[in-house]
Amino acid sequence: MSDSLGLTADLALAGLSVGSAAALSGVGLVVTHRATGVLNLAQGAQAVATAYLLRELVVVRGWPLFPAAAFCLLIAAPAFGVLLDAAVFRPLQRRGAGAGETMVAGIGVFVLLIGTVILLWGTAPFADAPALVRPEHLADLGGHVLRLDTAVQLAVLFAVAGGVGLVTRYTAFGTRLRAVVDNRALAGLAGIDADRISATGWAFGSFTAGLVGILLAPSLLLDPYGLPLLVMETMAVAVAARLRSLPVAVVTGLALGVAQSELTRLRPAGQLLPLAQAVQANLFTVALLVAALLPWRGAVDDTGLAPAGAPRIERGSAAVKAVCTVLLLLPLGFRNDDLRHALAVPALALVLLSVVVVTGYGGQVSLGQAGYAGLGGLGTALLMSGRVPGLPAMPAVPALLLAVAVTVPLGLLTGWPAIRRRGLALALVTFAVGTALSRLVFNQPYATTGLVVDRPEFLTGDGAFYTAELVLLGLGLLLVRNLHRGRLGRALTAMRDHQAGASAAGVDVPRLKLLVFMAGAGLAALGGGLMTLAGRAFSAAAFDPIQGLLWFATVVVAGADSAVGAVLAAALLIGLDTGTVPGISAVVVGGLATALGRMPGGLAGVAGRLAARPAPVPPRLTPLGRSLRHHLTDPPK
Repeated sequence: MSDSLGLTADLALAGLSVGSAAALSGVGLVVTHRATGVLNLAQGAQAVATAYLLRELVVVRGWPLFPAAAFCLLIAAPAFGVLLDAAVFRPLQRRGAGAGETMVAGIGVFVLLIGTVILLWGTAPFADAPALVRPEHLADLGGHVLRLDTAVQLAVLFAVAGGVGLVTRYTAFGTRLRAVVDNRALAGLAGIDADRISATGWAFGSFTAGLVGILLAPSLLLDPYGLPLLVMETMAVAVAARLRSLPVAVVTGLALGVAQSELTRLRPAGQLLPLAQAVQANLFTVALLVAALLPWRGAVDDTGLAPAGAPRIERGSAAVKAVCTVLLLLPLGFRNDDLRHALAVPALALVLLSVVVVTGYGGQVSLGQAGYAGLGGLGTALLMSGRVPGLPAMPAVPALLLAVAVTVPLGLLTGWPAIRRRGLALALVTFAVGTALSRLVFNQPYATTGLVVDRPEFLTGDGAFYTAELVLLGLGLLLVRNLHRGRLGRALTAMRDHQAGASAAGVDVPRLKLLVFMAGAGLAALGGGLMTLAGRAFSAAAFDPIQGLLWFATVVVAGADSAVGAVLAAALLIGLDTGTVPGISAVVVGGLATALGRMPGGLAGVAGRLAARPAPVPPRLTPLGRSLRHHLTDPPK
């Protein structure tokens, strides 16, 4: 065999290890969706939580490896899946909640688990995750080494996928499962316990998520951001299988793993090398983007995030606006260290306002606003550093404004697919775009080396810079207010509440969608540029896709169509993490997001309903009561 063919075989065997883990992840997502109708967006967090739990039991507490693994995979992970079904998703299904609320609940579980992991184990990565199977030499296949861990992972994959296929096709449980998937209500009338089927699906999905996390952790750093994002990228496998076909999920996962390994051989010359290396290392991200952009049946007609008629916090709540104003002005009296932490509040508020515009006003789910914020931050840094070909190094203010202006039309990256998509299908596209920007641009040395960022001379002081941020935030609030007023506001409301009806009434829905995504991209870019100037450096971690999920969940919890709520939410996020311990904000937001089904409209909806509650009417007195009151209040002289 030639050296080239030999290298191809060796790389293929190496790629099967990652591919089998990705295929297992896809199988879990497909089975969970077929049993429950829910795409488990929390799978990445479940994977990392199980991997951390195994490390805690084995490395810290000294448990034997296999009993600890059995406890994590066969007891803890399935029990958590059943708990999720009973406490979070089953109440939503019984209430007939839309796909949007179910999706936000899944994001809430994701954020809650990530925050809990950070609270318990911190953000420092661990390199000592225990391995169930060591990467030892197992056999020679024509001179090529097959490792033990690769063989075991492949065996587990085929056993799980084959077992699921046999159970669903040839057993009574499989017949009941297919009946529930086809028509849950009709299956219930036939005497099938749909809740039990759903709980089983969640238990199996949690088991596979935990297994994926435990298998991947030894070959990667165990950290609360990188590993869950990697597992979420394997959604490409499930999306390619259209959330139904197990064979397609298995083949796609293995093929992507092998292809990613084989691509390491490509070394194009010249300036294409860094980009090629970025694609090679992030093939699953590219696959997720491609799979999400392909036409599929996952689209829904209603996000369910901002129901028609939901009360808004802006109406009749002057006290809330006053509190918001006080909170924003209060940092001007802080000392330097405390004021430096507060610099992130107005910048983050602008990013959250972009979510309000796209999701709350336009009714379009966008999980990729962190990507546009990162484009604003990176664009500002590149322009200030003279890294843009053909342009000299710019001062901070022109660089920021130009970066925002360039990012606005880039909103078409998600706005154009939104013309034909809503709900879950659009959420996958926007998440894929944000993840691709993070992996292929923000975390690549070719884009982030040699950056020099500094503030203008007249804004060097933290107090002056914070004042300038407040001015820009005020302009952003004015823009958002104007978007929701007059004829444009009525068109946005009509599109959000009923897209088909708005189109029938003469609203140019495609053009309006492009408008909200471009406006959202501009606001996010402005906030991201201010974040970069506030920290005097570009940080890719600040615009991680996981942060984007947290920001989205925060806006929905505060009230998807509440601009004031978004500003208060920014202050809450920054205040909790800087005033307490990192991760507490994610726990709070995640907990509230999982309970969103019990408080429609978020906290803004709750506040609006309380404010709109009529004053208690005094009881009407009987004639005897009126006589007694008259004698008591006006006694005879």
